[in-house]
Amino acid sequence: MQAELIDIRNHMAQYPPFDEMPEELLERAVGNIEVEYFRAGSPILSFGEKNDWLYYIRSGAAEIFRRSGELYSRVSEGEIFGQFGLLTNKKVRFPAKALEDTLIYRIPDEIFQVLFENDENFADFVETEDRTRLRSAVSRREKSNELMTSRVSRLIARAPVSAPCTVRLQEAARTMTEQGVSALLLMDNDGDRPLLKGIITDRDLRTRAVTEALPSETPISEIMSEGPITIRDTAFIFEAMLTMLHNNVHHLPVMDRDEVRGVIALSDIVKYESQSSLYLVSNIYHQKTVKGLKKVSKDVRDSFVRMVNEDANSHMIGSAMAGIGRSFTQRLLELGEEKLGPPPVPYCFMALGSMARDEQLVVTDQDNAMILDDSFVPEEHDAYFLALAQFVSDGLAECGYSYCTGDIMATNPKWRQPLQVWKAYFTDWIENPKAQALLNSNIFFDLDGIYGKTGFAEELKTLIADRASNSQRFLTMLARNALNRTPPIGFFRNFVLEEDGQHRKSFNLKRRGTAPLSDLIRIHALACGSRAQNSFERLRAIGKTKLILEDDLGNLRDALEFIAIVRIRHQALAIEEGREPDNNVRPEHLSPFERSHLKDAFQVVSNAQKFLRFRYNAGVGRNVQ
Repeated sequence: MQAELIDIRNHMAQYPPFDEMPEELLERAVGNIEVEYFRAGSPILSFGEKNDWLYYIRSGAAEIFRRSGELYSRVSEGEIFGQFGLLTNKKVRFPAKALEDTLIYRIPDEIFQVLFENDENFADFVETEDRTRLRSAVSRREKSNELMTSRVSRLIARAPVSAPCTVRLQEAARTMTEQGVSALLLMDNDGDRPLLKGIITDRDLRTRAVTEALPSETPISEIMSEGPITIRDTAFIFEAMLTMLHNNVHHLPVMDRDEVRGVIALSDIVKYESQSSLYLVSNIYHQKTVKGLKKVSKDVRDSFVRMVNEDANSHMIGSAMAGIGRSFTQRLLELGEEKLGPPPVPYCFMALGSMARDEQLVVTDQDNAMILDDSFVPEEHDAYFLALAQFVSDGLAECGYSYCTGDIMATNPKWRQPLQVWKAYFTDWIENPKAQALLNSNIFFDLDGIYGKTGFAEELKTLIADRASNSQRFLTMLARNALNRTPPIGFFRNFVLEEDGQHRKSFNLKRRGTAPLSDLIRIHALACGSRAQNSFERLRAIGKTKLILEDDLGNLRDALEFIAIVRIRHQALAIEEGREPDNNVRPEHLSPFERSHLKDAFQVVSNAQKFLRFRYNAGVGRNVQ
């Protein structure tokens, strides 16, 4: 092959759909290419004209238009256009012109048809639009992970073993032994059909019965877990894993409406979940000291990397890492209460930000707060809660969760207040919105009660859901703040990079990618009155209100997943190479596949921000690069 053709082949082999094309097909395409140059502003394709070529951009950029003249998309180096006409009647459906001086490789129709008929990946690629292509890239990952595609019903090995909730302790233990099960379902038989009332496990028998030396005739209702956490039989295995992580339970009754189909245990999940984040959580709760927790924390990054290498999706990884972070926090609170004694008044410890959203990764700090009972008297009680907050915060720092540089922690007295004060905070933020105040308090609109009287946090969620949707001024101010963070994509679909500093020639996938997405999703969710915290769950809630079209919701889901998974892979690779993980990525360190689809995803974010500006009358806003 001539040197010029080798150069063309090497360039095309970097970009989809040619990056996965069999060598002989790629060489056939390269051997039939014609090269053409277009000056900036000159037409490339005109609507309705005959077209017998697929266009590949070697350098430069082009604009693609709809028949009406409306801009459809921009394409740049390594991207193709003209395929839709070749797939139909050989007429141009989307006219194009050079946006800048552009060098193009033209592949003739007869070769296009050969590639289409002999390369399934090429055919799939050219039959879809950019955003559909992004959907394809995301779904390919989902299909490769058995946790994502297998239902929990697959794990049910036998019919459920149950007993009336009136049974005595000894009889319950005998039933479990005879049936060889580690969990017994306890049923209420008073109605027309039995209903699940509670559950008892081997661990309950040890910790609640044997340790306390309870008499054998003790009613099982005295030690059972009433109203157990359950899961639908149609749920996926990964949902069962996240439920166990979030609630620190080892057994899940599987339900078909109100009928129990069976019980799945931790060991059933572990067969599929070899990254062992569930075992890590279990190990956290067995630690007796901060020193022990610090030792266990060294396994967190290994668990993260294993999940990435086994193709877990971002929701699974973010939820697992948040579950691990919650477990460290909860165990530190238990140890703190053991050291300081019982709390003088009830309280709720809140997680904020990414932990509350179940979107936490390994590069994270601690964002938390305390809600105290309204009987709290600062002079009498605050010394205890300050000591507890300091114990937890220092312990989290020991375990790798750095102190919050913005001081959003329960150690700050402003964020350690009675419930009535918290309600006043949120009421003021919503009813009297000020741009800077909302910028500083934005993180508090992602909250989750993780320890203590978690009902306090639920009251705040209810207040937010009720009031935020009725305050157009609040939503407008929040939208203006959200528009300050823009995706790193320029007018020519090129990446916008940092120009100076230690992260020069890179872009931040959190600050410029996932954060703008979570910001705009949060605003739509608040407008809909949703109590959901996780971004994917918020999108489902938004979908029910028809605020956003289903196609646009799908684009947002795919963009969030793809940007997040590229960020996750970047951090995992750094850990594997012995480097400190971060969120800053240089384009040359990304694969052509990632570069191409990141551009698609960032374009989705950009379009969603335009809708945000229009929907909430947010004006132009101030762009922060």
